[in-house]
This record gives sequence, structure tokens and C-alpha cells, in this order.
Amino acid sequence: MNLSAQDHQTFFTCDSDHLRPADAIMQKAWRERNPQARISAAHEALEINEIRSRVEVPLIASSTIWEIKLLPKCATAYILLAEEEATTIAEAEKLFKQALKAGDGCYRRSQQLQHHGSQYEAQHRRDTNVLVYIKRRLAMCARRLGRTREAVKMMRDLMKEFPLLSMFNIHENLLEALLELQAYADVQAVLAKYDDISLPKSATICYTAALLKARAVSDKFSPEAASRRGLSTAEMNAVEAIHRAVEFNPHVPKYLLEMKSLILPPEHILKRGDSEAIAYAFFHLAHWKRVEGALNLLHCTWEGTFRMIPYPLEKGHLFYPYPICTETADRELLPSFHEVSVYPKKELPFFILFTAGLCSFTAMLALLTHQFPELMGVFAKAMIDIFCSAEFRDWNCKSIFMRVEDELDIPPAPQSQHFQN
Repeated sequence: MNLSAQDHQTFFTCDSDHLRPADAIMQKAWRERNPQARISAAHEALEINEIRSRVEVPLIASSTIWEIKLLPKCATAYILLAEEEATTIAEAEKLFKQALKAGDGCYRRSQQLQHHGSQYEAQHRRDTNVLVYIKRRLAMCARRLGRTREAVKMMRDLMKEFPLLSMFNIHENLLEALLELQAYADVQAVLAKYDDISLPKSATICYTAALLKARAVSDKFSPEAASRRGLSTAEMNAVEAIHRAVEFNPHVPKYLLEMKSLILPPEHILKRGDSEAIAYAFFHLAHWKRVEGALNLLHCTWEGTFRMIPYPLEKGHLFYPYPICTETADRELLPSFHEVSVYPKKELPFFILFTAGLCSFTAMLALLTHQFPELMGVFAKAMIDIFCSAEFRDWNCKSIFMRVEDELDIPPAPQSQHFQN
């Protein structure tokens, strides 16, 4: 997923940006809401870096020469253009490669100066974020262009080079690429490292773990057989993994089971929300369909999660209680034509609905009686006459006896025959 505007300012700017003109322009560009203004600012930052500065280098005491030196390119400007101006993945990849060349140079320079003070340390931290983001985006471009194995290698190298930077969720992109290659053993190895209780969770991690557990038993799973003999240990592990995933994000199964229409994923997502469910199902539905019986196992077991957490807003089972604010945030992230999935559903008991209906009916009768007393009096008298009439009583008794005969299957009484002598 793309970064939010706040993430752009956090990862791609620092306090010393005002010392470099191009970075000062980009600092304002990330705060700009108008896309065209951001693109214009990025072009302006690149144009500043095209200015050549002359540096006088004395070679001999009696003579000097002029050396032409280029200012360092602005990597964040290339990032913005690749994200917002490029119209194809190939064009975005070309811009990201230019950003990589510029970002790598800035990273090496700041790496040598990071211990000279807090200002240089902040610059190095910013340059590290920029470099990691560029390499991640290049890997995603390679995957979208069909070079999946190359993308996997780039992601693995990036995770080895920067093992502590997990905020870009590179491991989730790696899981998706490995599932596309059907390298399930490698997927399990990645999950063993990142599906840890101390690390932040996501729908990708929880549902991928459930998919791997379901893959071991789904091809032979049968609800009828399971009800007769009970669940085996492997089936129980798969069901528990599904319950764990559903507790984290209860909106995903409806999209995986195609009980709800799927739309294009939004630019930004909210963890445990409907937006995350749409994004996960959009990119991972094919992986679930590829595993025989996985969707059938999910269909048979996912609703059992709600029996374990009857009050999800107050207390969870394996995770924190479900946040109340997800519905409001998802409505801002998702298009207006999409019906946002709400959890838990606000269902009223039958007694409350019946009481509300009875009170509404009584109030309506009272209002009509107040407005039209004579007409309502005639209507009430007519209804009383109908219910008290002999014909109505005979019809009501006859219908009751006919219903009793149908339920008891009583044959009709034979008609008597009269013979004349």
C-alpha cells in the first residue's frame, strides 16, 4: 500500500532540509494537497539540481583550472513523480531507478557523517528511509511486470540489509510474491519470523497463516465426516488459525467467499477495517482458490469465531477488543458507492422490535381517533360487529377443526346411504 501524507512527511523529511534548496522545496511539496502543485514542485526541485556549480581547484601554484561539478540529485522528487505523474509501471520503474541512483549517493554520504552530530544523524535516518522505500518500490514494479523471482530476490536482499525497518511491510510484499510462486515452504519460513506475538499483525499475516494450516487438511475435509468422528489435530489447528484471522479482521471472509462484491482497493488502508479486508481479498483471493478445499473449510468454520467473542468491542480472545472507530475511518477511505462492512452488526432483539411496532400502531390509532372521531367510531363499531357476528364465529370454528384434522390426519367421516325399500 502507498504511504499516507503524514508518512511522507515523517519518512522523507528532516529538520535540516532547509539547508538544501531542493529538499526545502520537497518539504513543502509533501504538505501540498493539490496533486498538480506537488508535481510542479518536484520538477522545480530537479531543475535546481541541474544548475552546475563551478569549483576552483588549484593544481599548480602558477595556474588553476575550473572543474564542473553537479549538485546531488533529489531522490524524493523522483519518488513523487513516479508515484503521481507516471502513467505506466514501466515508466514508474524508470523514475525509481533514477531515484535509486540519487538516493544511494545521498545515503553513502550521510552514512559517513552520521556520527558528527544529531543533525547528520537525522539526515542519515531520512536517507535510509528513502533508499529502503525506493528499493521496495522497484521490487514491486518488477513483480507487476512479471519478474516475480527477481522481485523476491530484491525483497530478500533488502530485508537482510535493513532488518530493523519493518514499518514498510516488506515482508508482506514478500509473502504475496512467494504465494504467487507457490513456494509454501518459503512462506512458512517468513511467517515463522514475522508472525510473532511481539510484532504488529495484519490481515496478510493472519490469513496467510490460516491458509497454510488449511492447505494441510482442506483437500480431505468434510463437514459431515467431521461431525461424526470429530476434528483431528491438524483440522483443529486449521480451524483455530481461521478463528484467529477472523478475530483480527472479521470483514475478510465475506470477500473471499464472494458473499460481498469486491472493488478496487483504496490507496490507503486501516488495520482491522473494511479497507484492509478489500485490499487483502483483492490480491490474495487467487491464492485461496488455488488451494483445493480452502474456501470450503473457511465457509464451514469462520462464523464460529463470533461465539468465542460475544462482546468484541469490550473484550477480545487473542487480540485487543475490536476498535470502534473503524467504520468512520473506512467511510473516508472507501468510495461512496461501496457499502462499508460494519462489525459487530447492531441487531435489536425481537421483543424491542415488537414493542416499538405495537407502540407505533397504538399511537397511530390514537392520532386517527383524535383527528377523525366519528369515522373511527364507525370503523370500531363495524369491527366489533364483524368479530361478534355468528357467521365469523362459525367460520373461525370450522377453520380450526379443519386444521386439527389436517395435523392429525383424520379421514373424513363416511356419508350415510339411505336405501329405499
